[in-house]
Amino acid sequence: MTKAELIDHMAKEADITKEKAGIALNSLMDGILETLKTDNGKIQLTGFGTFLTVHKEERKGRNPGTGAEITIPAQNVVKFKPGKTLKDAVED
Repeated sequence: MTKAELIDHMAKEADITKEKAGIALNSLMDGILETLKTDNGKIQLTGFGTFLTVHKEERKGRNPGTGAEITIPAQNVVKFKPGKTLKDAVED
């Protein structure tokens, strides 16, 4: 599903205009982004899942093409843990 399709779905389900659904979706995405940018950023949507930011330290790796050792720089990554309701819905 694309962002446009999700906006169409939201507009239909909530009986609102596509413009208002787009504003609502963009607001949700902005809120998630701003929260994840903070230290220990975490968003928990009960039943759906949890978005969290995890720091990965610098580490050694290998270039798969040449086999040469490389240094992978430290970085923050976003992880998602699905909630029980989401897991159950996908299993069926």
